Amino acid sequence: MNNLKEIKLLRKRLNLTQKELAQRSGVSQSLIAKIESEKIDPSFNNAKKIFETLNQIQTKSDFSAKDIMSSKIINVSSKDSIRSAIRKMKNNDISQIPVIDGNHAVGYVSERILLESMIKFGTPDKLIADVMQDSPPIIPLDTKKDVIASLLIQFPLVLVKEKEKLKGIITKSDMLRVMYK
Repeated sequence: MNNLKEIKLLRKRLNLTQKELAQRSGVSQSLIAKIESEKIDPSFNNAKKIFETLNQIQTKSDFSAKDIMSSKIINVSSKDSIRSAIRKMKNNDISQIPVIDGNHAVGYVSERILLESMIKFGTPDKLIADVMQDSPPIIPLDTKKDVIASLLIQFPLVLVKEKEKLKGIITKSDMLRVMYK
């Protein structure tokens, strides 16, 4: 069994109030307060409930790429036209798309990139190779959510690989869906 002094530390690390922890654990808020101030020792069952709840919440917050990614990678080739990329993005209701040649990510395009290229070139018949950005980050399946979130601040998408094979894609939308369930 964990040390009772860890309850307050774990609760604060998980950004929980005493009331929230109490509700999720099925105990009273005053019991949590008394345990944290070391005024009482809880029964074994109550302590077990509290630690099990903290462990469940902690496990839920430790998402990795495999938990967040979409395994369906919609992509374009560098030889595709801007027109075909726009059509594919519109049909799939996405705002960015990786550029994959063979099984290798060579770049990405986003709505912003495509809009800028349409203004610059005036035609949607240019090739993706002419407008794409460098390849987005490619991470292993076990990459933790904090690292992924940091990458998504800089890039519109992240690709996920396993043994040199692309397995999935993570966008900002995917990350928000998982973090705010």
